[in-house]
Formats: sequence, C-alpha cells, structure tokens
Amino acid sequence: MPYKVTMFPGQGSQFKGMGEDLFKEFPETVVAASAVLGYDVADICLNNINNLLNQTNYTQPAMFLVNYLYYQKYLKENIMPVYILGHSLGEFNALNAAGVFDFETGLRIVQKRGELMFSIGGTGMAAVIGSDYKEIKQILNSHFSDIDIANVNTPSQMVISGPLESLEKAADFFEEEGLVFIPLKVSGAFHSRYMNPIKEKFHSFIKEMKLNKCTVPVISNYTAAPYPEEMEGIIKNMVNQIDSRVKWMQSVEYVLYQGDYNFMEVGPGEVLSNVLKKIRN
Repeated sequence: MPYKVTMFPGQGSQFKGMGEDLFKEFPETVVAASAVLGYDVADICLNNINNLLNQTNYTQPAMFLVNYLYYQKYLKENIMPVYILGHSLGEFNALNAAGVFDFETGLRIVQKRGELMFSIGGTGMAAVIGSDYKEIKQILNSHFSDIDIANVNTPSQMVISGPLESLEKAADFFEEEGLVFIPLKVSGAFHSRYMNPIKEKFHSFIKEMKLNKCTVPVISNYTAAPYPEEMEGIIKNMVNQIDSRVKWMQSVEYVLYQGDYNFMEVGPGEVLSNVLKKIRN
C-alpha cells in the first residue's frame, strides 16, 4: 500500500549534519533558501557553528528547509498523501505541502516565528514520560502553577513548558514520583502562556503573506482537526499554535479513525514514527 499520510517532525529532531545528502541533490533550493534567510543555512546545518542549531531563530528555518527537501525526494517516488500532519514547526511544512504558501513564503514565516519565539528568554521545556495528561496536569496545578503542558505526544509522554528555575525544581519532584524527566535543548517555553506576548506580531506578519486554501487536509496542532477552508480560520490556527498545546496524539487519532492508512515520516530521524507506534498500541 502506498504511503497516504505524511508526518513532518519539529525541531526536536534536529541534529548536526542533517540534510547533507539532500543539499547535494537539491543545490539550487539551498542557494535560494540562503538568499531568503540572509545567511548560509547549509553551513549551520552541517557544522552547527556557534551552536546556532540550539537557537530556535536558526533552528526553525533550518528544519523547515530540511523537511522540505525530504518531501521533494518523497514526491519522486510517492503519490500525494491523503492527510498531512506536522509536529510544531513541522506543521508549517505540512501547510507548504498542502499549497497554503510557497517555499520562500514558508521560509519567511518560520524565520519570523523563530525570531519572535527566541525573544522570550528565561524559559524552557522538558519531556515527562510515565504518566498521563490528567495526572501531570494535577501535579502542575498543585505544585508548579507556572508550568504548562505544551505537547501531548502519547498517552504517557507529555512535554511541559515554563520558567527554567521552575523546571529545575519540577525535575526533582517528577523523578521522586518515579517518572522520567528529560530537559529539552530548546530556547524557550514554546506552546505555553509565555508565548502569548508575541502572537499579535506574528498575526500581523502572516496576514500580509499570500496564502491559499489547503489542497490536502492538514491536521492542526491547535484543534486536532483539519484546517478550515476560510482564510481567517487558517491564520487563526497558525497563530494560536504558538501558545497552545500541541495535540499530537489527538491529531494522529483523528486520522486513525478515518481509515487504515500507511504513515510516512518525512524529515530527519524517526521521532514521530516511534511516537506513532505508541499511539497505535
């Protein structure tokens, strides 16, 4: 059965050296991307100079480019998918694949998104493994009210966002509870209340872009349902994704309820493929 659902990973999948073979296969695209961004994006991906891949203002455009190139290669051997999903930053690759905006417009959008998200300092994220959403939410409400649940990836894998000092305290608490706590190498409390101050600037930027309706259903991180047809709704989903929880498990479940589809992760690594197995189980 051909792949009918594609999944684009977010920046949690980034690693030094990503995209090397693809840069050789699609050199003109890489040159065009560097021209849009104003710096050598391939050099950052391959060499991670000054650890810039740990800064989301550089990570997001780099990840968008690499995911895009993976998708161009995917299309050489596969038909258009029936559904498209993207985790966090990956959702913008999904929107590009569905024709909402072209490649260069997408680069500009994610570059602006990364710059705005990077401007919120003193915060971070961590994965918590071994408990469900309800229990994690109760713990946070009772003990760490300034920390939000940012991602629901599987029934027992959550990602939380908040001030770095609070996350350090939470690490000891969760580990004492027998849960796995993994600080993430990101530069902000993404998908949480701490991103709220940048939403209006992002909205103002996006509404000036040339956007189209989805040609293929894209499942929204914000709603765990297909993007709407009206332009106002498309922009609303893109903007609200910044400070809202990524409902990844619910998004995958939505597709699973539609039929027996083959899923294909289009990007570096197998993070989403492994998450999919846990959701299916």
